[in-house]
Amino acid sequence: MARLPLEGVRVIGMTQMWAGPVVEMHLADWGAEVIKVESIHYLAVGTRGPAPRHPKYAVDFVKGGYAAYLKEGYDEVNKRPWNLSCMFNVHGRNKLSCTVDPVKPEGKEILKRLIQMSDVFIENSQPAVMEDFGLTYDIISKWNPNIIMLSMSGFGQTGPYKYYRSLGAHQDDFLGHTYLRGYADRDVTANSAIYHCDEASGTIGVFMVVMALHQRNKTGRGMFIDMAQTEATMIQLGEAIMDYTMNRRITERTGNQDIYGGIQGCYRCRGEDEWICITIRTDDEWQKFCRAIGNPGWTKDDKFSNCLKRWHNHNELDKHIEEWTSQHDKFEAMYALQKEGVAAGPVEHPNDAYKDPQMKDRGFFEALTHAECGTHRYPGLTYRMSKTPNHIRLPAVRLGEHNEYVYKKILGVSDEEYARLEREGHIGMDLVPDLEIGKYKPE
Repeated sequence: MARLPLEGVRVIGMTQMWAGPVVEMHLADWGAEVIKVESIHYLAVGTRGPAPRHPKYAVDFVKGGYAAYLKEGYDEVNKRPWNLSCMFNVHGRNKLSCTVDPVKPEGKEILKRLIQMSDVFIENSQPAVMEDFGLTYDIISKWNPNIIMLSMSGFGQTGPYKYYRSLGAHQDDFLGHTYLRGYADRDVTANSAIYHCDEASGTIGVFMVVMALHQRNKTGRGMFIDMAQTEATMIQLGEAIMDYTMNRRITERTGNQDIYGGIQGCYRCRGEDEWICITIRTDDEWQKFCRAIGNPGWTKDDKFSNCLKRWHNHNELDKHIEEWTSQHDKFEAMYALQKEGVAAGPVEHPNDAYKDPQMKDRGFFEALTHAECGTHRYPGLTYRMSKTPNHIRLPAVRLGEHNEYVYKKILGVSDEEYARLEREGHIGMDLVPDLEIGKYKPE
């Protein structure tokens, strides 16, 4: 395989949940050596592993990490639950993992040595977390003046919201993403499972890191990037912000409709929970649509005779369109419309996506074999480069999977010292919850 553009760049990641790990994923995909620094004593709930299988353990699970799981024990069928999370295993590819206890003084010293030997340090915690660990830029830049540090908390390192904790869902609500993508007839507070700010800020974060590496190549100096996730994803609301700034007009929710004058919607098809998306913008596209569905009488109604009239009568037109789509399979409807040049596509369930001929032809999914999860197909690389063939090289990393490489090869730790660090709770592949931190009291 051709040399990847980020080969030779070492990244230390102390990220959780979704946004930060997405930055690590993109960097690792394109050749950077990304080392996730984790702990065998406490993990972020929701990042590694599913929720407990028994409700009576729920409180202890949240407070004490995986103490409840370990109290039950785990078997060879389930393997280690912290390595089985589908959420983690999507973005955990191509990375390495080592464990250390950053709460202990020696753990902080190990982190210091790793940072001194690295190019990039990434974290996405609320600012107080890094302050408590003593891992703020003013400290680590003394260890390594050439380090590039990306901090990507929800609201940044300054301002009145600095210490507010947030996930992508809160950021979506705070900025107005949730409001704008809602349905006009639904409660404005209703959310969806689309945590846009997580994935989007992760993509913006990796762009910033690559720009910083380019700048360091020219200046020889490291830098601190304070990327508030809310600021990074606010730019995607440009039209709504400008409309209010210039016209004092609030952009309202339109659901699947097109606010710019076209016909656009998501229409029910034959079968249970089957849908198709259709867009009609011009008079020519309208004529093609009418021809595709057989030119029923209602298509000749004067209220649908031009773009503006169709837009004003969108709701009534939607009912007519759905009368047709509901009689057809979503793929049949798509092919009939696309044959006439109308933009249409089915809403695909996971199984549909795996069977999709376009996905197959483009090699969108890649089969990976994970030591504890088995073989599954995962979404492939987000970006393609015309002159640099690339693919997923490693499945999602298991907790502590590369301890020996990191400690013995990078840090030069002896076998005796490695064994001592294992005994003292820094090194391992099995979770050993800190019962004092979690206040977990076995029955």
